[in-house]
Order: sequence, then structure tokens, then C-alpha cells
Amino acid sequence: MKMKFKGLRVYVVAYLLFLYAPIILLPMFAFNDATIIAFPLTGFTTKWFGGLLDTPALHDAVKHSLLIACSTAIGATTLGLFAAMAGTNHRFPAKKGIMGLIMLPLVMPDIIVAVALLVVLVRVLDLHLGGWSVIVAHTLICMPFAISILNGAFANLDPAMEEAALDLGENRWTGFWLVTFPLVMPGIISSLLITFTVSLDEFIIAFFLTGTNPTMPVYIWGLLRFPEQLPIIMALGTLLVALSVLLLTIAEYFRRRGLARAGVQDKGGFL
Repeated sequence: MKMKFKGLRVYVVAYLLFLYAPIILLPMFAFNDATIIAFPLTGFTTKWFGGLLDTPALHDAVKHSLLIACSTAIGATTLGLFAAMAGTNHRFPAKKGIMGLIMLPLVMPDIIVAVALLVVLVRVLDLHLGGWSVIVAHTLICMPFAISILNGAFANLDPAMEEAALDLGENRWTGFWLVTFPLVMPGIISSLLITFTVSLDEFIIAFFLTGTNPTMPVYIWGLLRFPEQLPIIMALGTLLVALSVLLLTIAEYFRRRGLARAGVQDKGGFL
């Protein structure tokens, strides 16, 4: 039995090293003084982070990505809120099939979604690509994440509380706004942060559907053609990893806060 647990520990350590070693290498080379990404390290420097401030094209790509990510987070969370509320609290024909179709982008390869949307938007509808097309596609793939988070928020909600508001003279809208909405607010905040992170980091769909203004991941991919730009990419990647970890930590905090307010024992989450 001891040998079994020892082997399991070795496997877990090896798995974590394989998974996180590339992320650990990002800050190492971001602070390295050499332009060549190789060992041994030559010295400590912060000039690559300063180089991020001197790249106007990167600034435009970051602004474009932030606009798309914010719009996607709001759209996916709003639609996910309605879908989660309907799927949790109401019965309607073909409920399981409809919810399954909504959640389908969660398991479909991004390349399939990107090519399908590209054909529909350009060949069928004859529309010009731009930031709006990326927002629509990102909302499509982020909705399942929002629904998964908000399903838990609505499942842990006591429907008697909203019914009590209706008995006291409120209508469906005011009962939802005054009672249900504040109770699921931690789940909404968590959904906003998760969908924002997914949209900000997404590359394949943005690569196919972006117009003349590239998103930040697409711009980074373009920089890979220039070896002298690799340290700047490492510096930007370090900042993105730090931002992603921060947003996921905040999202997990609000998720656990929502479970605590509902009196539900936490059985695991994002972190």
C-alpha cells in the first residue's frame, strides 16, 4: 500500500512539472538579459518589460482584445444567466436537448467553430469581418462556461425566497431583481471573470474571424516571425499569466462566497 501511494505521489509531481514548467520558464526568460531563449541565463534585466511600452501596435492590439473580452463577458454572462435560470427553475419541451445544444461548443474543437462561422459570415451572409464577428464567436464559446457557473448558483438557491416576494406583492421581475439577482451575484461576478479570461486568451477563432485590427494573441503570433522579439513576447506572456491567475483567484473567491451564503459545502472548484 505504501508503494502504491509513493508511486501516485511521483506521478502527481511529474504531471505538475510537465504542466507548469513552461509557465515557470516564462518569467525566467522575461527577466533574462539575452535575446536568445536558451540556457545558461546571462543576467537580470527589466528592459523587455520596458519594450512593451514602446510598441504602439501592441497597445492597439491590447485595447482591441480588452474591448472584445469585456463585450464577450457581458454578452455571455447575460445570455448564460437566462439559460441557467430557465434550465434550473423551469420545465419546457425538449429541455435536455436544447441545453445540450447550448453546451455543445464546450466540447467542439475551436478550429471547427472558427471555420464554420467564417463560411457562414463571409460566404453565406457576405459580411465583412471585424471585432464584432470575434465578439459573436467568443460569446458562443463562452456561454457554456457561464452556464456551468450560474447553474450552480441557481441550483443552490431556495425558490421559496422568490415565491415569498411574490406573496408580498412583488411581480416576477421585481422579485427576481430584489431577491434572486443579489443572491446569485457572486456567480455572476465569477462568470464575468472566467469568460473575460477565456476571450482574452483565445487565439484560433480570433485568427480566423478578426479583421484588419488583430487581437493580442494574433499579434503575438505575428511577432514569432522575428526572433529578436521573443524576449518581449516572454515579458508579455508573464504579465498575461499573472493577470489570468489573479482573475481566476477572484472568480474562485466569489464562487466560494456564493456557496457559503447559500449554506452549501464546497466540494471543489477552479482552484
